[in-house]
Amino acid sequence: MTTLTFPLSRIEGHAQVEIDIQRGKVVSTRFKATELRGFNVFVQGVPAEQMPVIVPRICGVCSTAHHVTAVKTLEDAYGVTPPPLASRIRSLLLLGQLLQNQATSLFIFTMPDRVDVDSVFEMDEDVIDPTMRFEISRHALKVRELGTDLITLAGGQFIHPVRAVVGGVNAGIPAERVQTMLQRLEEGLPLACDLFDAYWELTNRMKDRIGSWGDDQPAYYITSTDRVRPDFNTHEIRVMAPSGECCEIFSPREFKDVLELKEREYSYAAETSYKGGVIRANSLARANMTAHMGTKVANGYLHRLRIEYGTPAHPIMLFDLGRGIELVYAIERAIQMLQQPLEGEDTDVPYTPRDGEGYGLVEAPRGPLIHHYVIERGKIASAEFVIPTVHNMRAIERALKVAAERYVHADEVDLELERAVGRVVRAFDPCIACATH
Repeated sequence: MTTLTFPLSRIEGHAQVEIDIQRGKVVSTRFKATELRGFNVFVQGVPAEQMPVIVPRICGVCSTAHHVTAVKTLEDAYGVTPPPLASRIRSLLLLGQLLQNQATSLFIFTMPDRVDVDSVFEMDEDVIDPTMRFEISRHALKVRELGTDLITLAGGQFIHPVRAVVGGVNAGIPAERVQTMLQRLEEGLPLACDLFDAYWELTNRMKDRIGSWGDDQPAYYITSTDRVRPDFNTHEIRVMAPSGECCEIFSPREFKDVLELKEREYSYAAETSYKGGVIRANSLARANMTAHMGTKVANGYLHRLRIEYGTPAHPIMLFDLGRGIELVYAIERAIQMLQQPLEGEDTDVPYTPRDGEGYGLVEAPRGPLIHHYVIERGKIASAEFVIPTVHNMRAIERALKVAAERYVHADEVDLELERAVGRVVRAFDPCIACATH
């Protein structure tokens, strides 16, 4: 037996792919998280009310989602309901993370795959003219900056936000700061659309080059966003069957009754399944399970996706087009929210800490994120983090097997396999830093 090993780049965290080959046939594929973080152990004995400040350190990219989820978990344990303004500000904060993450994934991580280079700054002049190459790079960084600044506005600071607190948020957002951000988002929306239009075109051209969208077999899909339009500050999780109908709705408290969560002996990241079936989370799940984006331009893109590829759509490269739709949506929805006052109302409610159990949920850019804490004598007795990437682990390995079987032959291995492995993993935009618990 021969084992091919592929270290990965342009992902969050550290991982590698291993492909076992015997007599010219692919025997197995493994997606291995190679680092151990162990935050579920680190936080044992920590005063419970410190969790919203500690757990964002799990990841510099996903810190916003962990911050809000930690607060919601403690609110569930304490029996606290935040006021409406606090919920709106938290939703705005999560939109900032969505915008920042999707811009990073699209234009820093996966744009190079569209033109077969290692970096967006190395795009060949035969593929794209120098002026356009410079504009794509410059505009991509500018759109990403909008996301980081929106997180700062709604969260108090960019990396490891602090504004969400148990009972609400620690302050409203002054009107003058809102207006400045609103103007910048309105100016940035056309740039984001131009970037996504170019990305869509390059994606279609990539299909001509490689001849395949990758794994296009049906799967179950999972999300916690609303049925009608996306809302990432969520309370329940839905599962879609491969045929397209919703087959399960459950609360984060019920996740172990619905999903099978198990550790893997060769990786520091766990995996989930639904009734033994492969699950997909992230942007394609939301595109398949959302009736309407609720904003004009993003909904036009969603309609185009469904016309061109059907619904539910299964080819894995469509995850990236889903991210582009959400990039535009995040800007449009933030504009809508910033047109309403974000101060002048109660921002928090009083509460009394107590021992017990709490569950929290948000829809992170990569899918449903669940925290579960057991509190004893005011301290964390145990903590569990169910990371969105674990929902995609089996789907990633299945897609890797499809790619490997395409490029492994009886007498040779096509060198395109190395590039295909990277494309497959990056399509799911995994966050290994978060998933290793």
